[in-house]
Amino acid sequence: MAAAAPRITSWVFTLCVCLTLAPFVCGNTEGDALYTLRKSLSDPDNVLQSWDPTLVNPCTWFHVTCNQDNRVTRVDLGNSNLSGHLVPELGKLEHLQYLELYKNNIQGTIPSELGNLKSLISLDLYNNNISGTIPSSLGKLKSLVFLRLNDNRLTGPVPRDLIGISSLKVVDVSNNDLCGTIPTSGPFEHIPLNNFENNPRLEGPELLGLATYDTNCS
Repeated sequence: MAAAAPRITSWVFTLCVCLTLAPFVCGNTEGDALYTLRKSLSDPDNVLQSWDPTLVNPCTWFHVTCNQDNRVTRVDLGNSNLSGHLVPELGKLEHLQYLELYKNNIQGTIPSELGNLKSLISLDLYNNNISGTIPSSLGKLKSLVFLRLNDNRLTGPVPRDLIGISSLKVVDVSNNDLCGTIPTSGPFEHIPLNNFENNPRLEGPELLGLATYDTNCS
C-alpha cells in the first residue's frame, strides 16, 4: 500500500492541474477540430501556416478570433484560395459565432454536425463548389441571422426546419440546383425572391395546403 501512495498522489495532482488549466493544456478540442480542417484543405497561399497544433490553444492563429475565455468565436477564411472539404469536427466549436469560408473552392458537402453550433450567428459558404443537400440540422441554429449558401452546387429542397429560426434575417441560396418550393412562413416572409433565383428546378413560393414542398425533387 505504501508503494501505491505516491502513484495515487501523482495522479490526483495531474487531475487537479488539468481541471485548473482546462481548456488551455489538458483539452484542446477546438484546436484539434481546426487542425483537422487545415489538414482537409489545400492552402497554396499558406494562409493557414500559423495553425500550429503544438500551441496550447488556437487563439494566436491568424484568421481565428477567441473570447476572453480563450474559446473560438470566429473563423474568417473568406477569399483565401482554399480548396478541399469541410469536416464534421467543426461541430465541436460550441462557442463559434461566425464561420466565414466564402469565395474559395471548397468542395464536398455541408456536414450535418454544423447544426451543433448553437452560438452561430453567420454561416457564409457562398461562392464555393459545395454539393449535396442543405442539412436539416441547420434548423437547430436558433441564433442564426445570416445564412449565405449562394453560388454553389447544392441540390435538394430548402429544409423546412429553417422556418423555426426566428432570428434569421438573411437567406441567400441563389445560383444552385435546389428543387421544390420556396418557404413563405416564419422568417421567409421577409426574404426576397431573388435570393432564390437561378435554381432551375426550384418552383415558386409554396401555397400552403395546395403544394408539397418537395415538388420536382425526384
